[in-house]
Amino acid sequence: MKGTYDKAFENVIRLRIMSILMVNEQFDFNSFKEILEVTDGNLASHLRNLENSAYIRVEKSFAGRKPLTNYSATEEGKKAFQSHLEFLENLIKENKT
Repeated sequence: MKGTYDKAFENVIRLRIMSILMVNEQFDFNSFKEILEVTDGNLASHLRNLENSAYIRVEKSFAGRKPLTNYSATEEGKKAFQSHLEFLENLIKENKT
């Protein structure tokens, strides 16, 4: 079967985070929190998991005096996510027959 199953993406929140980062160059913490409708702690945990897997990059800065945390997908993360999606697509195709 083509593609590779990746446990990093088996959680729906992490799957959605990567989906957002595949179509956006970067995304900030508060925007993630709003669109995913999760708590700060829950979101931070999932983002840390993806960061520890080297699938996302974190950039901290300030907008005036307000801290701003932006996330972007790494090349490794994009490749791993594409492979995971390919695995899922093939799994669905196999089960249709």
